[in-house]
Amino acid sequence: MPPNPLIALVNGRVLGDHGPREGLAVLVRGKRIVAIVAHDDPRLADAQKHDLHGHLLLPGFIDVQVNGGGGLLFNDDPSVDTLRGIVEAHRQFGTTGMLPTLITDTADIMRAALQAVDDAIEQRVPGILGIHVEGPFLANARKGIHNADLFRLPDDDDVEALIAPHKGPVMLTLAPDQVPLPVIARLAGAGVVVVAGHTAADYATTRAALDAGVCGFTHLYNAMTPLASRDPGVVGAALDDPYSWCGLIVDGHHVHPATLRVAIAAKQRGKCVLVTDAMPPVGSARPDYVLNGQTIIMRDGICQNEAGVLAGSGLDMASAVRHTVQMLGLPLAEASRMASGYPAAWIGLERTHGRIAAGYQADFAVMDDALVVRETWVNGVAYPATA
Repeated sequence: MPPNPLIALVNGRVLGDHGPREGLAVLVRGKRIVAIVAHDDPRLADAQKHDLHGHLLLPGFIDVQVNGGGGLLFNDDPSVDTLRGIVEAHRQFGTTGMLPTLITDTADIMRAALQAVDDAIEQRVPGILGIHVEGPFLANARKGIHNADLFRLPDDDDVEALIAPHKGPVMLTLAPDQVPLPVIARLAGAGVVVVAGHTAADYATTRAALDAGVCGFTHLYNAMTPLASRDPGVVGAALDDPYSWCGLIVDGHHVHPATLRVAIAAKQRGKCVLVTDAMPPVGSARPDYVLNGQTIIMRDGICQNEAGVLAGSGLDMASAVRHTVQMLGLPLAEASRMASGYPAAWIGLERTHGRIAAGYQADFAVMDDALVVRETWVNGVAYPATA
């Protein structure tokens, strides 16, 4: 067999812009999609067939906020081995690309995390696209589960570490009420994907931060000032701004479904992105983990400490897509884009990831009619679901 045989994914329903389409085959060679062709195209004669058994073929999911999975937390051991375990845990749920997320920690741990992600990409760990650094430049008033004792202002060394050349995109969640506008502008100008979160900012401060380079919002509604009649807050600024992206945790716990539908209706199409904010229980039999010295337990998919404070989620991307269809009432095609094409655009990978089209990465989620993942393809390699 040649080293890069032509593979034809056949007998599936390929999800396009207007819904699933039958009678198509997707041709893959190596890590890339070669073409989408009719089932009787002559090129199929020389291809190695891969039967999809009538299942749906979606673009692989891209999750820009993943704290952990498979019993592992990135903060505990920011290493390539940890990243490999996390990405393997999420792969069974259709996630083909992610930004491993480091929540508030020390400067040394932040630098170790940046290096670990660079090393993982260098070593071609499938599915690691870049990094999301969530904190420590956050507001104590909206700290959530973060360790406020580690909150601080970014110094020159922090900025240099973040804007240094990296192997993939760097997303940074910060509080606009804590970080000076010139620092935000410097980070954004150097290519960092700067987003607002865990912030007590008012509308004017948030609007100024958007003008300075903030391009999105981490888990919209959670850990930020709400929308009120005479005080629009961070949420008001996010919904009012036509250009920024908003991460949404669609698990039925973090945000009420009606509130999520309001955000989706308010934002321009393409600007609402599904995220998991996943913690170690995802893809693991263990429901508990330790964070900042606190025992966190997942019950009914909700991760909380003893005081009831939410600590990330037990959500996976397949469930997020399923909830978006069944709980929010969106078409599958749009839910799929919220999990693939839109996050790819947010982190600047829209020309290579997030679509089933010629020249794009051969990353797919194969789902049945119940929207359960049966198989995941990453870089042109198939991985059967184990869950």
